[in-house]
Amino acid sequence: MMSFLTRTRGKSKLHWTDWLTYGYLFLGVLLMFLPVIWLGLSSFKTDAELERFPPRILPMAQETVVVDGYDDPLPLYNITGGDYAGQTLAQIRRIGLNAQMVDPANPGERLNVNIDDREAIERFALATDNYKELFERFNFLKFFWNSVFITSIATIIMLTVNSMAAFALSKYQFKGRMVVLGLVIGTLMIPQTVVLVPLFLITKELNMADSLWGVIIPGAATPTGVFLLRQYMLTIPDEILDAARMDKASEWKIFWRIIVPLSAPAIAVLAILAIMWRWNDFLWPLIVLSSTDNFTLQLALNSFQGELNTQWSNLLAMTMLVLLPIACVFVFLQKYIATGIASTGGK
Repeated sequence: MMSFLTRTRGKSKLHWTDWLTYGYLFLGVLLMFLPVIWLGLSSFKTDAELERFPPRILPMAQETVVVDGYDDPLPLYNITGGDYAGQTLAQIRRIGLNAQMVDPANPGERLNVNIDDREAIERFALATDNYKELFERFNFLKFFWNSVFITSIATIIMLTVNSMAAFALSKYQFKGRMVVLGLVIGTLMIPQTVVLVPLFLITKELNMADSLWGVIIPGAATPTGVFLLRQYMLTIPDEILDAARMDKASEWKIFWRIIVPLSAPAIAVLAILAIMWRWNDFLWPLIVLSSTDNFTLQLALNSFQGELNTQWSNLLAMTMLVLLPIACVFVFLQKYIATGIASTGGK
């Protein structure tokens, strides 16, 4: 792998095309991973650090010192100008452009220092309390379980229903097949927001409002999944199915033992899309769910943003936790995406 990644066209030195190639690849990696890296590092920053301008990449925290006579630790500063230049003082309070400070070695004397004549002493520090507060202030595990349950069950139902429908539309000849396919494709042109109200009324009449099943069932079948799998199954030779029927295999057995394994790359792609759709779904759960105990992680994220105040530190920490399952699923299933039907169907 290293020899492949480091190979160049030039023998003794890098060719100009090598510089262009590596520069393009580095730019692509930077564009893809820099926002994620920024999010991960920012999730360990305090609220004061997040509001700092200009912003910094690394999470930093100001050094503090315990001074006799003061209950809380005081922030430390290096004095860069004025009468106390070169000293290290602790700030008691700030009043306008001046700060009342004290020498930790002589806490009885208060000193007035201009804020322009000092520099904060900082160090690299991770604000792990951002993640601890998620479990202390919110029922994070309950929200996480709701999201996992909805995503896993909805994905299984979606893959099963869509693969069966795609199998029928691709391998069976019956009257009205193209009409059904046209209706399926036609639903792609209807925006989701148009059907939200009637869909909610139907869900309410079926007594599934404010329940996890009310989020799962309406999305059991998607026209995108049916069309994607149908186009993929058309490439599977019909001779394989005819040979199985000659061996007296049932249609159910043909579907599970032949069609599903050969369609594994397309099913994996649809599984990734389904997991992303359901895990990141916000609008439909917001309409259906009203009880806090049924909230998903996306609805819980919305609770951090208030009308007058937003808890950015907790919001970024929870966003990072929400991203991790999707990243793990993609890493696990991405190897199936590149698998072609040619090599699989020929075996």
